[in-house]
Amino acid sequence: MQEIIICLVALLASGLTFFSGFGLGTILLPVFALFFPVEIAVALTAIVHFLNNVFKFFLVGKNIDKQVLLRFGIPAIAAAFLGAYLLNYLSELKPIFEYQLSGKTFEITAIKVIIAVLLIFFSLFDLLPKLKNLEFNKKYLPIGGLLSGFFGGLSGNQGALRSAFLIRVGLTKESFIATGIAIACLIDISRLSVYAENISNHHESLNWNLVILATLSAFIGAYFGNKMLKKMTISFLQKFVAIALIIFSIFLGIGIL
Repeated sequence: MQEIIICLVALLASGLTFFSGFGLGTILLPVFALFFPVEIAVALTAIVHFLNNVFKFFLVGKNIDKQVLLRFGIPAIAAAFLGAYLLNYLSELKPIFEYQLSGKTFEITAIKVIIAVLLIFFSLFDLLPKLKNLEFNKKYLPIGGLLSGFFGGLSGNQGALRSAFLIRVGLTKESFIATGIAIACLIDISRLSVYAENISNHHESLNWNLVILATLSAFIGAYFGNKMLKKMTISFLQKFVAIALIIFSIFLGIGIL
């Protein structure tokens, strides 16, 4: 049963998050955590997430905007290490508020609230008519990369901020998705280098058959997501990302994610 549930979630999440550029890991991690210890769930999710990004890279990699990749991706990777370092300090701070729901304890932290507010702010650019046509000049890409990487290292949620910024720099829908995937691959490599020791320590406990099945399911979802991409407009993509950002932000801000 666990194989069916995890594979189904991986397939659907991969297809849906293909357009937004974020969310697969966020959706898949809690499902893995239902069946495995948290440290195992994190490792399994990271492996599936990376392999799926590599597969998506081969699907759409030809559409990468190399200038955006370099000017956004390099600062993002550098800032991610700074964010991760700061996380060690902030992890000792007490949550702002705690509450229980269905027997589980959820925490509202300062950093989650800050990121949620930022994401909602970015999403309004795609929903409010007066802001919809506003675009960020590409000279600000390093700033976007720094913000995305820093908050990603701090909270693990770099994908949402990355998409919120890239969707406003005038990329085509194909370039937006391809460039975001390339950046995600680079950050996944950095992340897995950190997880490598944990994966090595628990390699005997990892369910490699399940990793393969979940990865293949994610591949199928990404494949059909890529097929659907050809039928949508950049306007629809902007609205989809904006709505996904708001939903993600609400759950993040109230401590569920």
